[in-house]
Amino acid sequence: MSVPTITLNNGVEIPAIGFGVFQTPPDETTAAVETALATGYRHVDTAAAYGNERGVGEAIRRSGLARDEVFIETKVWISDYGYDQTLHAFEKSAGKLGVERLDLLILHQALPGEFDLTVDAYRALETLLADGRVRAIGVSNFMPDHLAQLLERSGVVPAVNQIEVHPYFRQSELLETDARHGILSQAWAPIGGITFYRDSGHRSTLEDPVIRGIAEAHGRTPAQVMLRWHLQQGRQVIPKSVTPSRIAENFDVFGFELTADQLAAVDALDTGIRGGPEPEAVTRAAFGREIPEA
Repeated sequence: MSVPTITLNNGVEIPAIGFGVFQTPPDETTAAVETALATGYRHVDTAAAYGNERGVGEAIRRSGLARDEVFIETKVWISDYGYDQTLHAFEKSAGKLGVERLDLLILHQALPGEFDLTVDAYRALETLLADGRVRAIGVSNFMPDHLAQLLERSGVVPAVNQIEVHPYFRQSELLETDARHGILSQAWAPIGGITFYRDSGHRSTLEDPVIRGIAEAHGRTPAQVMLRWHLQQGRQVIPKSVTPSRIAENFDVFGFELTADQLAAVDALDTGIRGGPEPEAVTRAAFGREIPEA
């Protein structure tokens, strides 16, 4: 089955559903991505800070798919922000992935306390875009004020903003800001930030009675309902799993439609509680780590 695509603001097409590898151990990454590609996924999202770019690249090579059949996205970590440092970060990631060009390269955090470094890093992405070494550029975990500052000081509107979005944390204002600027909202933790919520004592979205009720009405699973909710509201999603059955389940989300009332019912579950780090709290002192060479 071919995957529907979403057209980015520069005309590049991205699959509507991708495969994420956040927290996937390096020694499990290749097998998981191989399974995803065999299932039909054609977008893989990784990051320099995940430490598993080599495994992603190996899986793509083993898949037998042509390079232009797989949309590869990765992220620059804050330790490599700055113009020259970010240009080198591209070389490190491309080397580990085993490719000469990336489809999408984004900044992993806003780093608001040193935003001049963030702007310099984004300028490097603009250079890579102009040189044809990346097809699209973007950001991750940027809040409305971060986007406003970046847009004032850059020449290319980000193609995507990868952010935490799920039924318990919808970030409506940020979604509206992205849409107003023609930036695609890309949902990480799209089925609920389960690890974060388990640790906080909040029940998993997979156990939510509203979501379970909608799933039963469609003969689907709660995860499929949540992914469908994102897709119908225009977001791109990057679910992750290392379990073949779950990888297949998360991909099988194009054969049904939620009603307007069902979409609104999921919207109403928003708690306003973030699962991931507060973007304002991300600093190089607290979160910096050396990204190894290719």
